Amino acid sequence: MIPVLIITFVFVIIMAPPRCFGQLISVEPSGGGSMADSMRRELKTAPYFSFYKDNYFIVGTSLSETPTKHNSDAKFQVSVAFRLTNASLPWDTYLSLIYTQVAFWNVFEDSFPMHDINFNPGIAWTKPYYYGDRYLGSTSLIIEHESNGRDGDASRSWNRISLSGNLYVTERVRVFGKIWIPIVDGRNNRDLAEYKGIFCLGTEIQTANKKLTVGFTIEKRKGFRQFNTIAEISWRIHKKTNLSLFAQFYNGCAEGLIDYECHNTMFRVGIVFKPKFFSPRI
Repeated sequence: MIPVLIITFVFVIIMAPPRCFGQLISVEPSGGGSMADSMRRELKTAPYFSFYKDNYFIVGTSLSETPTKHNSDAKFQVSVAFRLTNASLPWDTYLSLIYTQVAFWNVFEDSFPMHDINFNPGIAWTKPYYYGDRYLGSTSLIIEHESNGRDGDASRSWNRISLSGNLYVTERVRVFGKIWIPIVDGRNNRDLAEYKGIFCLGTEIQTANKKLTVGFTIEKRKGFRQFNTIAEISWRIHKKTNLSLFAQFYNGCAEGLIDYECHNTMFRVGIVFKPKFFSPRI
């Protein structure tokens, strides 16, 4: 059952029309020129609909206890952005609707139940920065909502107003951060901000041939030395495709909303499709 689902997922993504997804077929800069030229061209001519964060399907287990069918699962993320205008707005900015969905699927248990599904829509106002022929990065003001779509005691939800930014130190080294004002409205998760914190920091390094990408992110939670930590590594299988082998390590709380107070150490492997320029981690 699971191999069939994975094969179907890969087939659908690879065979999708390239003008629909925009970033699936080639992740190399097109038309020559500098990275700044490539980014300007992307903003002017790319399809409205594209990837926002990484899109992945991974399977794994807990590293903090003996693996069982109850602490092993599949995790998948679908994340897209829809640019609202073709032309740039004042100050060379652009506006996008963004949507990310993360699911935790108990594929090793009977009937394959979904343990948790988190829905994260929002709207982002983004400003790219250039210096000569260099693309430096961007900042975004984001208003977003996140919930698990349940009612009663299982309901979890919150909102946040965020300011995020990413900087290309070099074409292969990026640093990024995000700070937010949490607005917690779910009656069953009033203390969520203590586990999700109010900011995150990270870095991403890519080899010269763009095959290997390594990323590290920390998200501050309550307590002086308490962090949620994400480490990721991906290996692109061919320069003409955006399909990569992928491994993710997560240590901390609030990986999903339903059990946000529980501390987990999870390691999962699978496949990932990445945005062309930058993928927000959180």
